[in-house]
Amino acid sequence: MDAKGKVILVTGSTDGVGRRVAQCLAEQGAHILIHGRDPHRGRQLLEQVEAGGRGSAVFLPADFSSLAEVRRLAQMVRQQCDHLDVLINNAGIGSGGSAAKREISQDGYELRFAVNYLAGFLLTRLLLGLLTRGKGARIVNVSSLGQQAIDFDDVMLIRSYTGGRAYAQSKLAQIMFTFDLAREFDPATVTANCLHPATYMATTMVRQSGVTPLSTVEQGAEAILNLAVSSQLDRHSGEFYNGLSPSRANPQAYDDGARERLRMLSMKLTGLA
Repeated sequence: MDAKGKVILVTGSTDGVGRRVAQCLAEQGAHILIHGRDPHRGRQLLEQVEAGGRGSAVFLPADFSSLAEVRRLAQMVRQQCDHLDVLINNAGIGSGGSAAKREISQDGYELRFAVNYLAGFLLTRLLLGLLTRGKGARIVNVSSLGQQAIDFDDVMLIRSYTGGRAYAQSKLAQIMFTFDLAREFDPATVTANCLHPATYMATTMVRQSGVTPLSTVEQGAEAILNLAVSSQLDRHSGEFYNGLSPSRANPQAYDDGARERLRMLSMKLTGLA
C-alpha cells in the first residue's frame, strides 16, 4: 500500500474506524481532509497528524444530517485542493439499539437514510469533478453486511420503522450507489467499491447500539485501506468486500431497475435532479 502524496478525504474521521484510517494514511505520507462534527476531536487528530511529521491534514467540519452542510463541505474541499485521489465515505450512525425511535434529518428525511446514504451520495456527486481530474482515483463506501431491501413505497419508514431496518436499508443503498458509480466511470479514471469492514468493531456506534464488540478498529481499518490504496486493486471496480475478501451483497443491489429507482429518488431528494 502506498498513500504517499495522495489527497484523501475521509468522512467521519474524528472517531472510530475512520480516525484510525486517517491516522494510517497520514503515517504513509498522505494529505488528509479530516471530516467530523466535533471541532475538538478534529483539532486533536489534526495536531496528531502534524506531530507525526509524515503526512499533513486539514479539518473540515460538517453535520451530515443537513444537506446544506454537505454542500458546504464540498465547497470547502474544492477550496482546499485541485484534485482528489481517494474519497472514503465512512461517516454514519448506527441502529440506535432496540429502543431507537424514528428520527428525521434537518431536511425532513428519515435520519439514517439521510446521514448514512444521502449525504454520501450528494458529497460524491459534488466532488466528481475533483476525482476525475487525474487517473486512478478511488471511491470507497463503508457499508455493512447488515442490509435490507428498500421498500420504495415506504423509503422513509413512516409505517414500519425499526432502527435496525433503517440502518440496514441505508447500508444497502450505499452499495447500490457504489455499483452505479462503477458502471458510470472507466476504471482507469475512477473506481468505486464498498465493504463491510469488520463485524461489531469496538466503536462508539456499536457501543451505543448495545452490542458487545467482536473485532477491533484496526481490523476494520485494514480492510478499508485495502480498497483505498492497495495496488493490487488497481482498476477493480463495482465490488463488495467482506473484510479483505470479495463477497456478495443483498440481491436488490444487482437489480438494475431497483438501482434506477433509487438513483432517481436520490437525485430528487438531494436537489440534483
